[in-house]
Amino acid sequence: MPKPALNQWLPFVQLNDDRHGAGQPGEERNRPLPKRISRLHHKILNSILLLVTVGYPFLVWFSRDYVQPRSLALILAGLFLLRGLLQKERLTGGMLLIAPACVLFLLTVALINQNSWLLTYPAFVSLLFFTVFSYSLAYPPTLVERLARLEDPQLPAKGVAYTRKVTLVWCVFFLTNATVSLATVWYGDPWLWSLYNGCVSYILTGLLMAAEMVVRRKVKASY
Repeated sequence: MPKPALNQWLPFVQLNDDRHGAGQPGEERNRPLPKRISRLHHKILNSILLLVTVGYPFLVWFSRDYVQPRSLALILAGLFLLRGLLQKERLTGGMLLIAPACVLFLLTVALINQNSWLLTYPAFVSLLFFTVFSYSLAYPPTLVERLARLEDPQLPAKGVAYTRKVTLVWCVFFLTNATVSLATVWYGDPWLWSLYNGCVSYILTGLLMAAEMVVRRKVKASY
């Protein structure tokens, strides 16, 4: 997907590697072979970690009868810590706190060793994002505005107002998502919990991102 389409005004979009000097047509060919292999390994590892992160609810659902919550929490904490280290240079502001907070939560789950706590992890992540985005609303510039200024340092007042509205919308979404996620834990149906947290939640996130992109283009065309 083209860089401006995602990195400009969307929330948790990872920053493009062009900041670090990539992007020249012949640069990858001129890069020494060991460095190219290292970059390939990095991308493969990042993809694996992303799949584990996204598939977390189904991983919990399939392994709940075979693996103790402590063991699964420790494995996931290690993977998420590794992913956070790989992406730390691409994150900004409060987003840097997400990975350490998730690791600490999973370590707490490992100490408690109860499956119900493991099931609350998706809700915990949503509440973390809600906290980061709402904090940036109270103490601007908002997180979305900071991302927007990476593409347009001279963001006009109308663009700033729009990014503030986008931040508010994501705050409402994260809080609602956390509430529904906790409701699936309370209801006690593992399949329902996996379905919402591993599928429905991601679909809703994608729909909101797509809708924001459409609205953003109209707002940009107006100034």
